[in-house]
Amino acid sequence: MLRCVAVLLCMLLLSESVFAQKEKLSESIVRREASSWDLALKIWALAEPGYQEIESARLLADVLEQAGFQVKRGVAEIPTAFTATFGSGSPVIAILGEYDALPGLSQEATTERMPRPSGTYGHACGHHLFGVASASAAIALAEQIAAKQLTGTVRFYGCPAEEGGSGKAFMVRAGLFHDCDAALHWHPSSRNTAGDSSCLARAAVKFRFHGLSAHAAGSPELGRSALDAIELTCHASELMREHTPDLTRIHHVITSGGGAPNVVPDFAEVFFYVRHPKAEIVRELYPRLVKCAQAGALATETKLEEQYLGGTMELLPNDRLAEIALANLKQLNDLKYDATQAQFAQRISETLARPQPLDSIAQVSDTSGEVGKGSTDVGDVSWVIPTAGFTTACFVPGTASHSWQAVAAGGTTIGKQGMQLAARTMAATVWDLLKQPEIVTQAKAEHARRLAGRKYEPLILPNQKAPLDYRRVLENQP
Repeated sequence: MLRCVAVLLCMLLLSESVFAQKEKLSESIVRREASSWDLALKIWALAEPGYQEIESARLLADVLEQAGFQVKRGVAEIPTAFTATFGSGSPVIAILGEYDALPGLSQEATTERMPRPSGTYGHACGHHLFGVASASAAIALAEQIAAKQLTGTVRFYGCPAEEGGSGKAFMVRAGLFHDCDAALHWHPSSRNTAGDSSCLARAAVKFRFHGLSAHAAGSPELGRSALDAIELTCHASELMREHTPDLTRIHHVITSGGGAPNVVPDFAEVFFYVRHPKAEIVRELYPRLVKCAQAGALATETKLEEQYLGGTMELLPNDRLAEIALANLKQLNDLKYDATQAQFAQRISETLARPQPLDSIAQVSDTSGEVGKGSTDVGDVSWVIPTAGFTTACFVPGTASHSWQAVAAGGTTIGKQGMQLAARTMAATVWDLLKQPEIVTQAKAEHARRLAGRKYEPLILPNQKAPLDYRRVLENQP
């Protein structure tokens, strides 16, 4: 009996010690809340496109460098990619951060559609929160490493151009994760989730057509319309869609189609995505899409220029890491709206197609086994090291990502409190991995089982360089 009591007392003391050390992480993150939010708002206002996040990357790298991290800038031959390392020895835990914005989604932090007067980009996926929360977590962990409370290495990865630019795929190819034991990421959302989930693999391409300009009414026979080529390409892709495997997604946007109806366009450009839960299916579908473009060029007597932008793998789940993140998120979630936030959220909710109860931010959902319909270049990281992630409610419940409502909420304290929850959850999860390296060993064993002998074969081409100009559209026009 006395032995049992002694064991229980030891377990209780150990639990209190763990709680106290994790509480120090949260205290560090809360202490820096004002500066973190100021940084997030600066990046929100900058709203820089993928591979052009010069100031956003610099701001994050500077903060980490000032905190004592060893910063390497311009890694993987990408000017806006960087790493920041603190500590030494194993395990080496990667913390991912992003900071690129989306085109056409400039928005003020208001409850009605109101683009900002300067710029057309907006943080409709909350990457201004993503990078800052991850950096804040990394700094809190570094403080405990410096105080000898933790051993191991924390490395922040500044990851550009997640939105269609495949930034992490090029960082993986450059060997930047070769010495890492595990990677963790998070993402802003309208709900709190964690679990053993996956996503869609994706390939991206721009088809550019070059024709002959002419007066559309006076001498149309002399023209060869690049826009006609795009219209045929898009129609062919819609017909192709019927004959693709289940869960395929093919979508496009015309980024350049001419300037005036009385001028036959001699240049036009269309931007395509091809997605599927399996990368091997994306590989099979892509050549078929190229044939659609070739047909459009052939029929219109225009010249086709194919700019393959690369692609991203589906996420390779890791249940062992996911269950640690889920446990921490459940324990730490304290989200609730004050009166001002509730009023803002209610007004936003009235603009949504499928609004959800505002008090759902108090809940945490287990997404194990799900396949999300989005894509992320985190997938490429997950094929080389065990990886897991989670989401926190930074947008009003029911808000779709890539919407003006997401941009608006991300510029308010609704986004701030979701960002702070993410930082605390990230720090606590990394703390568990550093304190219990056996978890990392178990995650690695699971990773090997899930690979089942398969090799990582990225959807970027072997000698392809990062498409640093993929967000520059009209500048590429001849």
